[in-house]
Amino acid sequence: MARSSFSAIPRHKDYAAVPAAADNAHHVVIIVGGGPVGLTAALDLGQRGHKVVVLNQFDFISGGSKAICFGKRTLDIWNRLGVADRMVEKGVVWNIGKVFRGDRSEPIYEFDMLAAKDQKMPGFINLQQYWAEEFLIDAIMELPNVELRWGHQVSAIDTEANRLTIETDTDTYTATADWILACDGSRSAIRDMMGLDFEGRIFEDNFLIADVKFEEERPVERWFWFDPPWGGASALLHKQPDDIWRLDFQLGWDIDREAAIRPENVAPYVKGMIGDDVPFEEEWYSVYTFQCRRMARFVHDRVIFLGDSAHLVSPFGARGANGGVADADNLAWKLDAVLNGADASLIETFNEEGICTADENILKSTQSTDFMTPKSTVSRACRDAVLDLAEAHEFARPFVNSGRLSTPVSYPESSLTTPDRDTWTNGIAPGSPAIDLPLRNGWLLDSLDGGWNLLSGKAIEDAPLPVIVLDDDKARQRYGLSNGGAYLVRPDQYIAARWQHFTLDDLEATAWPT
Repeated sequence: MARSSFSAIPRHKDYAAVPAAADNAHHVVIIVGGGPVGLTAALDLGQRGHKVVVLNQFDFISGGSKAICFGKRTLDIWNRLGVADRMVEKGVVWNIGKVFRGDRSEPIYEFDMLAAKDQKMPGFINLQQYWAEEFLIDAIMELPNVELRWGHQVSAIDTEANRLTIETDTDTYTATADWILACDGSRSAIRDMMGLDFEGRIFEDNFLIADVKFEEERPVERWFWFDPPWGGASALLHKQPDDIWRLDFQLGWDIDREAAIRPENVAPYVKGMIGDDVPFEEEWYSVYTFQCRRMARFVHDRVIFLGDSAHLVSPFGARGANGGVADADNLAWKLDAVLNGADASLIETFNEEGICTADENILKSTQSTDFMTPKSTVSRACRDAVLDLAEAHEFARPFVNSGRLSTPVSYPESSLTTPDRDTWTNGIAPGSPAIDLPLRNGWLLDSLDGGWNLLSGKAIEDAPLPVIVLDDDKARQRYGLSNGGAYLVRPDQYIAARWQHFTLDDLEATAWPT
């Protein structure tokens, strides 16, 4: 493997390349890819006690911000894994987004990403992907059962034997595994080697990412423009840590991509947004094209695809990395159960729920893209009419779509979800994630132990799994609990079932593994 091919990639942090391992060794889990998705899966499985090998083709964390917006659900997952505090401390916390049009100084629409207050984690943080990866790696390196192999690239896969051929700078070796998790990104080598492909749409438009550094106090909010006065059809501004700002500009389809990232061509857009008198430094420039596509299936016997290797969405809405971390969260507890003796058919529910997540993210992302980049005279007229109405009428503002930001996907139809038998006027529906709230001694989500739990309005005698009693007014209101009510919560903090009048016999009709 030629290391020189990586010389043009910016570096955030270097690690020592790991020599080739013994040939044909067998492992429980091999994860291919060392981005946020693969690292989250490795940390989760490692904390559950499993031996994991992570193969990273690089011997460094690459620079360039890439993913920067991490939503509350992702932070809740990382909080369970013990890394969220570092993410939030380093990141830029925000909840408010504003949408502008033209040269208007006042927004035509404003939204709050943390509608339910009193939760430990914020609605969103902005944090460069390289910091997220570093914090995940630091946590993994504390686990003796997770091995990070830097500079190891997969060159072949034998799906019959679940065998990988792996190249380092100096040698080639093979390894087999009970399970292989393909977390190797949008250009997944595993997917290509297996002859698999994406289905979906590629949108005819290009967007410029300009990560620039400048020192200026501005509101810590997401700002989006339709028809900005400095040119282009749309633009986006996000603050990141270390005085770095993410600027996105919609350029159109028929462009010279190489010329678009030349500093002299980027500068007019940057100056138009932040002002001619604000000095700035280039951090990272890139051009991307919207894609909304996924594989037909994510589970292929003992090879499982997660994150961008399985599905792609446009960056507006921050659904890529957040959706990938959700994949890791969804799979880890199921694979843990199978490795501890549960029937392997449980893995099929990852395919079921993972596709549900991907389809919703693709739908929301496609709708955003179609609104932002109308492809016909009629659709543009409709889009502009919504913007016109939004400037003067509040009822129209929620229809303004500048990228519906990532929120957790619910699974009401999942085979692991037990439908309500009772009537509920409030609370959290089965198939949705539990919502955090303060308890007398901490936070609700912190009190969940990574396994199956019951939330109840009162103590439950002889319960076969941990019971968390929600007995204050705020908890009862948020969950709609009476003294006799209860919720069954999955290991990934999703609601599996709920009852107004619970007895232990009710567990027999749920997915809880008795």
